[in-house]
Amino acid sequence: MSDPTLLVLSSLAEGDKHGYAIMRDVEKFSGLRLGPGTLYGAIMRLEERGWVARIETTHRRQPYRITETGRAHLTSLLTGLDRVVSTGLSRIRPPYQAVPQAGAAA
Repeated sequence: MSDPTLLVLSSLAEGDKHGYAIMRDVEKFSGLRLGPGTLYGAIMRLEERGWVARIETTHRRQPYRITETGRAHLTSLLTGLDRVVSTGLSRIRPPYQAVPQAGAAA
């Protein structure tokens, strides 16, 4: 899944992070690298929706946190994704085949 919203919220669900830490974390858990434009564009949209908030700081790097509304949205996204994954996996597995009983005629 390469949806920046899902990836950024999933990263921040673990704890507060600045942009570079989010990029590293996303790459670590998903294998996908978000470029700076994609990352900060996603953060801006997430802030506008109230799902992510800036943390006041005097440091050079701006940390962000997931809000309660963002956590609820992430839960909803993951629940829906879980249903899709479960359905997809069940549909690609071969149908159940009975194991022949010992001594049964073939």
